Amino acid sequence: MGSNIVPHEGDLRARLRRMAVAEDEIGDIVQDTYLKLARLDDVSHIRDGRAYFFTAARTVLVDRIRRDRIVRIDSLAEVDALALADEGPGPERRVSARLELERVRALIDALPDRCREIFHMRRVEALPQREIAARMGVSEEVVEAQAIRGLKLILKAIAEQGRDQEQQQDNLRERNDGKQRN
Repeated sequence: MGSNIVPHEGDLRARLRRMAVAEDEIGDIVQDTYLKLARLDDVSHIRDGRAYFFTAARTVLVDRIRRDRIVRIDSLAEVDALALADEGPGPERRVSARLELERVRALIDALPDRCREIFHMRRVEALPQREIAARMGVSEEVVEAQAIRGLKLILKAIAEQGRDQEQQQDNLRERNDGKQRN
């Protein structure tokens, strides 16, 4: 499941930004969405990882709006922006998705050995915790802890890469601003 969902995080963040969701809220929404997905016992029903990820994020956003005491009238309309139209991906999106998938695979490959093995079986192969525990001769708690650890490490690496990209963009903007002033 991870390889079908994590590559779409950037698109989800971009969509939330276009909806004028505060930047600090975006991180919370994405994290809550991952937690919601990580708690699933079975993912075999998921056919389209992107659509499922966006739908889960929409649910998290709606729950947050319901918890707020003051609701902006436009926030309810904005929630509909997370609903995905059934559109086939264009060539640019396919290339972007392939690159993102390779990035996620590299992040999974960089996990510690046991963590990587468990994460792969749990999130990519969608094997039940019980089966993984039996195969590896460990408790289900170890499987759960290692799967969560793997997800956290991957999310941390993605966040660090995002900060690096933002820093590079900021540096580029500063250089361009300096050139325009001269």
